Amino acid sequence: MSYNAPPPPGGYGAPQPAYGGAPMEHPQGTTILILGILSIVCCGIFTGIPAIIMGRKASNDGQAYSNAGVIKAGYICGIIGTVLSVLGIVFYIIMFAIAGSVSLSTS
Repeated sequence: MSYNAPPPPGGYGAPQPAYGGAPMEHPQGTTILILGILSIVCCGIFTGIPAIIMGRKASNDGQAYSNAGVIKAGYICGIIGTVLSVLGIVFYIIMFAIAGSVSLSTS
């Protein structure tokens, strides 16, 4: 006796994206990261402050970005680079003041 089973049901198609779709990427995320890294490496305040401003603005947009980690890393690097630059400037001012006072006292 031959039994003919019905064919299996058809596929359900491609899975649908999550409600609201996937989060989009912030267009300036990479720029924020590059400015933050440059503030640590060489440029200090000149690239650190823009990285802080742009990172803060991107974080306060109220949207979930797929590259939020990149934005946060650039923001933090900008803070670190700016603080290191300010500390370096203060150090050099103190050293010049000490050198000036020593040279005046020996003359």
